[in-house]
Amino acid sequence: MSTIGTKEIIVEVKELSFEKDQLVADLLRFLAEQLPQIDITRNGNELEVKMPAKISKRALRLRLRKFLYQKGLYDQYRPISFKKVDIDGYTIKKKKAVELSYY
Repeated sequence: MSTIGTKEIIVEVKELSFEKDQLVADLLRFLAEQLPQIDITRNGNELEVKMPAKISKRALRLRLRKFLYQKGLYDQYRPISFKKVDIDGYTIKKKKAVELSYY
């Protein structure tokens, strides 16, 4: 893939890999099948996604949410967007749950 007209998005999967490392491998395979025009590499707890500039960042988010739903993790995890000075991407975080005890 040429560097002209491409963008790089980082997906942090640290909390998802704590659950099961196999889920990260499944996510790699799922994204490669759903978006064949992207290049994905894994560096520890981060996925580097290189995609054409014409594909929106939101399309990647949709695929992340779809993966979580298909694996039954939609109630536990969610993709959150972040943007730093030179890094743009998503992190998959565990949803905060409020537990109320009734007397």
